[in-house]
Amino acid sequence: QVQLVESGGGLVQAGGSLRLSCAASGRTLSTYAMGWFRQAPGKEREFVAAISRSGGSTYYRHSAKGRFAISRDNAKNTVLLQMNSLKPEDTAVYYCAAAIVNLGSTVVINGVEYDYWGQGTQVTVSS
Repeated sequence: QVQLVESGGGLVQAGGSLRLSCAASGRTLSTYAMGWFRQAPGKEREFVAAISRSGGSTYYRHSAKGRFAISRDNAKNTVLLQMNSLKPEDTAVYYCAAAIVNLGSTVVINGVEYDYWGQGTQVTVSS
């Protein structure tokens, strides 16, 4: 089992940047495909970005392409989400998640396929 803890959220003005970090303990992250999701008040949780076990494959929601970048450092058991050009509509609680997969190149987009979740970190973008 792996425990995930997100950090790096906060309040930022539109156009600003934040870097979210997801630290894992309990097991090495190299075992898992990783993803970031978010949930705004009154809305369903939605996919943001995902990365394969190897880090060689990534996938983003359309609105995040060109603005967000997911990366991982398996040696440090950490996954990052660099968010640039933030917009008020990016305001949400951001969660990282880990999925058990067999192939190193698998990217997991569907939230129901994730096995472990962090507690979330709040991101607020003011206009």
